[in-house]
Amino acid sequence: MQNLKIHFPGKLIFGSGVLADLSQEIFQLNCKEVLLVTIEPLLLQLQTLISQLKEKGIGVTIDTSVIQEPSFSDFDKLINKFKTNVPDVVVGIGGGSVLDIAKLIAAQVDNTQTLQEIVGNGLLKQRNKKLICLPATAGTGSEVSPNAILVDDADNQKKGIISPYLVPDIVYVDPLLTTSVPAIITAATGLDALTHCLEAYTNKFAQPFIDIYAYEGMRLIAANLVQAVHQGNDAEARTHVAMGSLLGGFCLGPVNTAAVHALSYPLGSMFHLAHGLSNALLLPYVMAFNIPAATRRYADVAVALGCNREADDLSTALGGVEKIKSLIAECGVPDKLSKLNIPREAIPQMAEDALKITRLLNNNPREVTLSDAIAIYEEAY
Repeated sequence: MQNLKIHFPGKLIFGSGVLADLSQEIFQLNCKEVLLVTIEPLLLQLQTLISQLKEKGIGVTIDTSVIQEPSFSDFDKLINKFKTNVPDVVVGIGGGSVLDIAKLIAAQVDNTQTLQEIVGNGLLKQRNKKLICLPATAGTGSEVSPNAILVDDADNQKKGIISPYLVPDIVYVDPLLTTSVPAIITAATGLDALTHCLEAYTNKFAQPFIDIYAYEGMRLIAANLVQAVHQGNDAEARTHVAMGSLLGGFCLGPVNTAAVHALSYPLGSMFHLAHGLSNALLLPYVMAFNIPAATRRYADVAVALGCNREADDLSTALGGVEKIKSLIAECGVPDKLSKLNIPREAIPQMAEDALKITRLLNNNPREVTLSDAIAIYEEAY
């Protein structure tokens, strides 16, 4: 067991309708300029917040340019827009990509370090601007994680910036914000959150403290995701999935993810598949690969997912794989790479690219070789 190191947000507010309290939270910061990073579809829901801030004499700049997983060049263009009009507070309201960009803007808007200099773990040296994050999807956990992920234009690979300075000062989680999320996005982001919890629980460096979050996150998401997908206005289901996603986010700093995420990265960078969808496609096949190395842990996973504990751990663990496949099918998510027109001949290159993600593969309970990666992609094809 490695030493446990956790950086929690300074303040966390969770509950249906808490968005209405955000303006008062911002007033208390005595700021003059706020940058709101969000997406166009949310602007109507955010009009009251924006109006309340302006009525108090607070300048509000709105950016809605993040519409897909951002690249280094996307971020460089964006940060240059705010070097002259520097905000006091950065507020990110949206999915994982929006939150990641908001976190990086807050850190980099007055930082002398270049983006390339902070790629990696613990290289970012500061953040001087206040940072508030609100997730509008129940998936990435970015609102409480120390991570931000961008695509490097130089090699088309996803790169992580990991730093305690990227953990927001204030986090609001309002499950009502997720009720308008379309079913397919609800499914993909929910399965992403489930993967965060599952990979933390079965991680080579699993921690008892994080196990509590990971196990409960799996239980909440598995029990409520299908209902949230098919009945998007079910506030109770949305609340439970949002809490599961939040718990998954707390897993990302101290323990992090493993082979599912590493193997999913090339699907995003090469074929621009949504991150949650990429994880869902690979999850059952990586689980099956890992079970021999962590059979008891995967048996626990199966129970968290709602399976009965069988006479032996292996049978129980294998039942968990089938449960995940069933969950994916019930959510209407594609279960094979071939269904998304991924060319089979791309598999060797995807495997080579995945093996470069050593910061995640090092966490996997079973070593993944090049031939293993190819075999997993073939199983998923």
